[in-house]
Amino acid sequence: MSEQLGKIEKPETEQFKDKRKLYVVPLIFCNDEAPPEYREKYEIYWAQVSQHIANLEERIGKVNHVYHESISLSGEEGIKVVKKLNPSSYAMAKEKCQAGATFESTEDKELAAESADWERFLLIGFFSKRVADLATELYVEATHKRYEHIAKQINETLKPNEVGIIFIREGHPVQFPPDIEVFSVSPPALDDIHRWQRERAKRENGEGSPSPRSPD
Repeated sequence: MSEQLGKIEKPETEQFKDKRKLYVVPLIFCNDEAPPEYREKYEIYWAQVSQHIANLEERIGKVNHVYHESISLSGEEGIKVVKKLNPSSYAMAKEKCQAGATFESTEDKELAAESADWERFLLIGFFSKRVADLATELYVEATHKRYEHIAKQINETLKPNEVGIIFIREGHPVQFPPDIEVFSVSPPALDDIHRWQRERAKRENGEGSPSPRSPD
């Protein structure tokens, strides 16, 4: 019996005829220093994402446009940047483009850089509350403009009866145009990764460790 991937019904293709559709894939990363148990879950996750997208394409429609967080270039140049950023999303983006999809510019380069810089400053911390408040305000402003740009790019390139796929981090605040039917990809391995991350955080914080025994 095959494993069910995500929570998706089986709507007829005709139900979404002439509508714009968007498959949203949570962008999960893995670096060279990642523990083997995480890397295993990471690989399972992307395999399940691939299967889930294949199911969506069969039921809803083939991908016509590919969008990717952090990428401000279109076409082959953009795909090359994705390869350096995340090999797994690159493989899927490349596959869709080889099948006829267009790789679109998703980000405004300056807005993405400004947002990342303010986020880095906030993580470092400040001595002055005034400076911290100002940095927070500027970060929120830059981030808002950044995600507005992403929504605008999708709105301007995704046409009626077309399908897009976007690779973007979980918890993003992008407000997709209301006339776009959004399909969130959430395979079982995503919950496994969240669980692993929570358990690891508990171990690192010393939670759940047995209390030392008193000497007899």
